[in-house]
Amino acid sequence: MSGFSDGTFLTVDRDDDQWAKVTGADGTSTRIKSNNRSGNMTLTLKQSSPSNDVLSGFANVDELTNAGVVPILIKDLSGNSLYFSATGWVKKYPSSEFGKDLANRDWVLDLVDLDVFVGSNGVNV
Repeated sequence: MSGFSDGTFLTVDRDDDQWAKVTGADGTSTRIKSNNRSGNMTLTLKQSSPSNDVLSGFANVDELTNAGVVPILIKDLSGNSLYFSATGWVKKYPSSEFGKDLANRDWVLDLVDLDVFVGSNGVNV
């Protein structure tokens, strides 16, 4: 992928919290583990990015043949964060706007069984 927008160009989230806390009337609490490891990612690309063509191709193939499922690997090249799902697909085409200025395209991908490692980053601010 290339042609990312300026600023935040990638967000990755799990769909559910890992744990839920339930507190009873007597004040005692219990934690409940969620086994839902699905998630999503949003890629924000410039309108001019050739990666829009790639993602449109995946979405088109999936819409026509149900064969647009691909593995997704995201590695922070400046740090240690790593995200992986063997099963991902384009959730829907991004909203499109056209005007004098270059617009962004927000691509949302659904991910199944998302492995997450949020690591350090070598960039000091």
